[in-house]
Formats: sequence, structure tokens, C-alpha cells
Amino acid sequence: MKIAAYISASALIVTSALVSNPVFAEVFVAPFGGYSFGASEFNIKSAGLSNFAQDEEGELNVSESAHYGVMLGFTTNDPGDIYLIYSHQATELRSGGNFSPTPITDLDLDLDYLHLGGSLYFPNGNLKPYVTASVGLTSMRPGGDYSNETRFSMGFGAGAEYQLTESFSMFADARGYATFISSDSTLFCDGGECLWFISSDIMWQGQVNVGLKLRF
Repeated sequence: MKIAAYISASALIVTSALVSNPVFAEVFVAPFGGYSFGASEFNIKSAGLSNFAQDEEGELNVSESAHYGVMLGFTTNDPGDIYLIYSHQATELRSGGNFSPTPITDLDLDLDYLHLGGSLYFPNGNLKPYVTASVGLTSMRPGGDYSNETRFSMGFGAGAEYQLTESFSMFADARGYATFISSDSTLFCDGGECLWFISSDIMWQGQVNVGLKLRF
């Protein structure tokens, strides 16, 4: 029920952005960089690899680190915009709790978000505060020969844009991403063997971003 409520709320916001006065004014590209933090922990249990005891339990989280990305989209006459956002973070998975300190418990991870979203602006001269929401996919690609994992996710955020010229502006925002993980499933497998069983429903992660927007 909780997951369904999150999905419904996010879908409603993005759908509203897409259908509300969809008169496209300008195309824009917006590269950005920032810092990802505060990923929630997975509750995990070893999945039976030879270097783990069967009853080992602990927590798993995504390490904080820098990220970068780009948005492509259209401004609208709301005022607002509709965009496709891609964010990439090179980080690590770290485990804790009762897990033994073996090298496999710290695993390189590429974490990507690819979302379709919309923003609503509240202009005040050259300063334009905004709120935003998005839905899409989270891709988790571990190092080694372990399988990639792709999950549905959604995002919410708020920020401000400052118009420097008619076609050029700067922006800063904070975003929160919720990635929906199937409870009681395996994670990161290799040839039929999996690293962990997880018993968590949602992975939360926060981002702070700064970027430039160029309109055409």
C-alpha cells in the first residue's frame, strides 16, 4: 500500500506537468554536478557464497560521493518545463552489522537515474524558485561479474534558477530519490550465485545540485 501511494502521488504530479498547458516555448540543455548523500540502508543476509556464513546478517548502504548529469527538455507557458534527466554516480556499496570484513563487502557501484519529470516555477524577477517531480528508472551496476539491477524510482525536489541573460541561467536544487526494491529478493548475482538476500522495500537517496541552463 505504501509503495502504491508513492507511485500514485509521483505519477499524478508528473502527469499534471505534462498535460497542463503543454505549449512548448524553448528547448534547453542543462549540465549539472553535485553530491549524493544519505542513502538508506538495506537489511541483508548472506546468500550462501562460500566466503560468508549462512546466518550472517547486516546492513548495506551506498557511500556518499559526487555525481554529474544533464537535463534535456522544453520550457512551457505555465511557467514550467518538461525534461529528461540523467544522473551518474560512481560510488561503493558498504556493508556493516555482523558481516565479516571481507573485500567483497565493499563493492564498486555505478548508480544511474534516468527520469522523465516536470517543474513548476514561481518567478520573481530574474529569480525563479521551483518545485519538481519525476519518475523513471534506477540502474545499479556493480564491479566484477555481478548482474546489473534496474528498479522503478521517483524523485521530488525544490530549487531556484537565476536568469543571467535571455538564454542563459544558473540553478541550484535539492532532490530526493526513492528506488523501489522488491522485499525478500536476491541482489547482485553471478552465474546463479547471489551476494545477498535483501528485506527492504525502498532505497532513499538525496542530492544537491548546481548547474547551468542554456535555452535555444
